[in-house]
Amino acid sequence: MEISKAELASAAAASSAMGNQAQELMGAEVLVKALQAEGVQYVWGYPGGAVLYIYDAFYKQDTIQHVLVRHEQAAVHAADGYARATGEVGVALVTSGPGLTNAVTGIATAYMDSIPMVIISGQVPTAAIGLDAFQECDTVGITRPIVKHNFLVKDPKDLAMTMKKAFHIARSGRPGPVVVDVPKDVSFKKVTYNGYPDKVEMRSYNPVRKGHGGQIRKALQLLLAAKRPYIYTGGGVLLGNATNELRTLVDMLGYPVTNTLMGLGAYPASDRKFLGMLGMHGTIEANNAMQNCDVLLAVGARFDDRVIGNPKHFAQNERKIIHVDIDPSSISKRVKVDIPIVGDVKEVLAELISMIRESSTRPDAGALASWWDTIEGWRSKDCLKYDRGNKDVIKPQYVVETLWNMTKDADTYITSDVGQHQMWAAQYYRFDEPRRWINSGGLGTMGVGIPYAMGIKLAKPESEVFCITGEGSVQMCIQELSTCLQYNTPIKICSLNNRYLGMVRQWQEIEYSGRYSHSYMDALPNFVKLAEAYGHVGMLIERPQDVEPALREARKLKDRTVFMDFRTDPTENVFPMVKAGMGITEMLLGSEDL
Repeated sequence: MEISKAELASAAAASSAMGNQAQELMGAEVLVKALQAEGVQYVWGYPGGAVLYIYDAFYKQDTIQHVLVRHEQAAVHAADGYARATGEVGVALVTSGPGLTNAVTGIATAYMDSIPMVIISGQVPTAAIGLDAFQECDTVGITRPIVKHNFLVKDPKDLAMTMKKAFHIARSGRPGPVVVDVPKDVSFKKVTYNGYPDKVEMRSYNPVRKGHGGQIRKALQLLLAAKRPYIYTGGGVLLGNATNELRTLVDMLGYPVTNTLMGLGAYPASDRKFLGMLGMHGTIEANNAMQNCDVLLAVGARFDDRVIGNPKHFAQNERKIIHVDIDPSSISKRVKVDIPIVGDVKEVLAELISMIRESSTRPDAGALASWWDTIEGWRSKDCLKYDRGNKDVIKPQYVVETLWNMTKDADTYITSDVGQHQMWAAQYYRFDEPRRWINSGGLGTMGVGIPYAMGIKLAKPESEVFCITGEGSVQMCIQELSTCLQYNTPIKICSLNNRYLGMVRQWQEIEYSGRYSHSYMDALPNFVKLAEAYGHVGMLIERPQDVEPALREARKLKDRTVFMDFRTDPTENVFPMVKAGMGITEMLLGSEDL
């Protein structure tokens, strides 16, 4: 018997009504519904006893894809890379005990770089907490210093609201990771589910968004009266999606601008007003302008040790500092500022731009021209020069520069691990767009490159994703090549293999009289065979003339993960370099300074 249209409509209406009624659900099912309500598309994780009810709930749904990694650290890194590239909250799921402790490095990495994430961890049943049960650890205690907030859910009735709070805390204000610890009994007990909360109110948490109008007006007066102005921006501009406002401001004023390592791409590197990255491995022009400006506008940056070097040296020169940040605790933390502005950087910059448009005052054109002449004098020294004509050995800078030339007009994302290769990537790949440079800044975590790239490739399947790494870093999460195959994330890996822990070796050469203690790798694997063993393509590149053809071939293999083992000059160092304890203008520019 055929069902009439009226009966179909009636059945759909009845089903919809059922959906709005209270349901009896297990805690694990409530958790999955919360993730669905938050629009989560991907969860990276690894199962274990304490989270099996949650995994069972995932099995019964089809809107969220779970990605099975090979190590919990990589689960958090992949979710982190996804969050950095998309601006969405990344989600990871780990089991209790070693599942959580393996995730700690990933959580700390996200915390140091203010990345919005929710990490769900399994826990032993509530009755067993504190009794040294199998795979028990104090998740709340262990993660407290490295999260924005954490929760231990003791009643399934609290799960929906806890998840709502977790996502709200993770993405608002200064973003950061939030851990939700779920005991096993909480995941299997049934509870009446009345739907996911549509709003959240937390009296103790109410981040400021709008900057103080009076402070912004004072900042405007200082900026327009400056003779040697400088705009210094960090990762906060990217996290706050304020790149358009920054670009508008810089172009209106015509002032020089620099980005930190975490802020690259906020202003186009190809624009003449961009002086390059500043700091320990920054350019001469960026560092000298930082030291010699008379008015400094700092936006979403924190004056950390790798940027300003010795604080006493930095304080020697008189300058007025305006500091815009959403986190009041970051202002005047390391450097005393004159005009603090607490607020969302996007909103503050937008208000500053509208004030400039309304003002009849304009920058001092003569003073600005003179300042630019000084800057061009510094820039003429070309502090990023290297032996481009070398035909005997591959220079690592050449690999990065060649990759940039080939992909600068393509939709490309670059991840890196940590070490010399990271600095060469930052110096020689000229990022013109935001959220295209994904690396670990604050914690400096080796092993992030491949997981970051996996997370990005899932989010951006049509984009090219390159991981620039070294033979040391890449081995820390190399097992994720297996995940790349299973989930079809064809990334391209450029290993700048110099057979050393390069940055350690560089420091040992410069600071420890060439005593290379445990920085040389004697037993490296055959990376080509290793890549092939994981089901991928491996390439060995040993001559400078083969660099470009190898990259071209790898790019043609759009549906394959390709591991390119570039054998690079083992003696090459990263310059410029500011030694520990020195001022940012006290730079080593090359081996002649050693």
